[in-house]
Amino acid sequence: MSELFDRVDALLASRAPLPPPEERRRLRKAHGLTIDEIATALQVRRATVSGWEAGKTEPRPPERDAYARLLDGLSELYPAPADAGTQGEDTATPETLTTPATPVPKARPLSTGQEPEAVTTTTAENTTRSRPAAAPYTTRPSTTSRRPDARRAAQAGTPAGGAGPRFENGPLAVVDVDTEGQVLAYCTGGLVLDVPAKSLSALVDWTLREAKLGQPRLSGPGKDADPLLVLTEAALERYGLPVALTDEERLAGRIPEGHKVVKQLTRAEWKLTKRGFGPWARIYRPARGGERNCVQLCIPSWHALDLRHWGHAAQLPPADLARTLGVYASRVMTPRGSTAVTGLELMTALHPPTRASEPDATGKRHSEHNPGSLGKDPVDCAPCEAPDGHPLLTDLPRFHVRGPGEKLFEEAYDWARPMTDDECTLRYLVGIDVNMAFAAGANGLVVGLGAPEHVKAPVFDAKLPGSWLVDLSHVDLSRVKVGKDKWAELDASLLPSPFTPKGERPEGPAWYATPTVAYAAELGYEVRPLEAYVRYDNGRYLDDWYNRLRDAYLATMADLGVHADMDPADFLTAMDGYKERDPQLTIVVSAIKATVKGGLGKLRERPRGEGWRPGQPWRALARPTWRPDIRAAVISRTRINLHRKIVKHAAFTGQYPVAILSDCVVYAAGGTGPLDFLPYRDGRPLPGGFKLGVNPGLVKHEGTQSVLWGEEVRERFDAPELNLARYIKDGTVTDIDNGE
Repeated sequence: MSELFDRVDALLASRAPLPPPEERRRLRKAHGLTIDEIATALQVRRATVSGWEAGKTEPRPPERDAYARLLDGLSELYPAPADAGTQGEDTATPETLTTPATPVPKARPLSTGQEPEAVTTTTAENTTRSRPAAAPYTTRPSTTSRRPDARRAAQAGTPAGGAGPRFENGPLAVVDVDTEGQVLAYCTGGLVLDVPAKSLSALVDWTLREAKLGQPRLSGPGKDADPLLVLTEAALERYGLPVALTDEERLAGRIPEGHKVVKQLTRAEWKLTKRGFGPWARIYRPARGGERNCVQLCIPSWHALDLRHWGHAAQLPPADLARTLGVYASRVMTPRGSTAVTGLELMTALHPPTRASEPDATGKRHSEHNPGSLGKDPVDCAPCEAPDGHPLLTDLPRFHVRGPGEKLFEEAYDWARPMTDDECTLRYLVGIDVNMAFAAGANGLVVGLGAPEHVKAPVFDAKLPGSWLVDLSHVDLSRVKVGKDKWAELDASLLPSPFTPKGERPEGPAWYATPTVAYAAELGYEVRPLEAYVRYDNGRYLDDWYNRLRDAYLATMADLGVHADMDPADFLTAMDGYKERDPQLTIVVSAIKATVKGGLGKLRERPRGEGWRPGQPWRALARPTWRPDIRAAVISRTRINLHRKIVKHAAFTGQYPVAILSDCVVYAAGGTGPLDFLPYRDGRPLPGGFKLGVNPGLVKHEGTQSVLWGEEVRERFDAPELNLARYIKDGTVTDIDNGE
């Protein structure tokens, strides 16, 4: 009988009730658990738990019963608020549950054959009508204007609701004017709202009071994202703003303070940030209580959306632009400026500098340092980490050029070599590119959180982030360690040095970040630093940042038909022409990649005009996120990760790269694709080598050209070491690139 009961219990466990995915995430975060901790406890992969929380997969026995038990226990500790079913993934707070006094109706997607029906609600001041998403529209006379249907908008994962009543219309809206003169706000998910505002000041008021736009905070101690309004050219004309900036205004990055619209905002007691009214303007009033009063504007015709990162997004019809920016906002965050600015802001949003303390004796809470963050105050870098012109370097003679023994120079690869005779007998040059290489370099990286400490003659510690002065000129790549007690004999003349961006062998002591020095030891060579600037206060600050950007990238690539865990041939097929499947989502992929690189670049932002002179501080130095040491560590690890794969590949196959540019590597091959030279056995790649796939750190096909093309280009420009990786994608070479 007991055996029978066991089988019945097993049946019950196989259908153990589980809360919806959003509630699973809420409960985990409420208890301060990470996905890794749950995965370890249940003995499953991290990606498995992520799938459960995203609703993509459901747990199966025996893990399902254990997972249900965990969630039941957490639900007793953290009961859901009364209207938690409409909350986003963050724990509800009094602020996020605030509901505006006047609700705005939401347009429902229409079923096939259903007639549009307008819903009208009367307010104290105006009548706000929510237009149906399926109604045809035109912004200005154009043959290209069109509206995406509700199914297409939903596919991108940007529903209008789902973030609680306060932000139920999504994070942003594109404001346009139709041919009848009506101002419309195109929201995510296909929702379109009538806008009653007659002036920009009234538009800001309407946005904060009635539009229900915004996004919940990404971290408990953080702040909710302010609503974003994207103004089309027609909207700019309606609200008295120029459609384009003059050359003088473009260089200044703003319209004059005496502009009539700026004066209008001032009369209405609205303020602008120090950067003024430019392509990414912020309009606010000082916070009252715990509620922020701030709206951000994005003005595409003022070049707010950089062509290099957002492609033709500025030319999209309003509904399509709302969809594109909405996907980015839902998966990364509401844009706060350029992709670089947003990348940096994402770090802070995930690790706010302060948090509320426990109540004191009087029951009052105070602001305190948030552990794991960079804090609210900037810290000085080490002298070797300071870029030229930094105030720390004022004692150096004028025009002094610092060498590697004075300056930390961790940069991406730009290396090439002449082809060997054997390589010239092959027919093709094949380029492979590492997906999200710098994001992968940030994953799991321990970086300093506080100020550096100077140490003389330290013992190297691979777990201690910092900058080390050490001589690595003795490292010989002709004999390196490639595994435990396993050495490989290589042709060092065909390999770049892992210690310099140009691939040259170092000639003496130089400054390196921790990952570079650790790699020298990994190759089997002794390292003895002369001095170092180390950071004992450290942590994996970029992990959450990496995870969010990785998930955003993988989700968007999956929407484009490229999925994780594809076999190599299917992956290459899926990547062929993926950009044409949905051009708007292709823009999102480009923006996500730019967010990674730009955000890391901002960690060492240089002076941007403003009358700066060498030796004087510049604006970026006042940020806690001005951290050149973190940037250097990420670049160092990214370059080392690539070199490690190159060495593994060379030791196993005898093949060496011809050129490397950042995250792109070119090999000579007998065929036209990566599978013609990457060593796969039974569908499995070389352990520790290159692996085809969409995940960050894996590689894709970058481009193929003929060996004859490569030799002809180098001969034409009389440049035997011209970096062919720079041109492998399309083969177009107009002139020798100087690397800038």
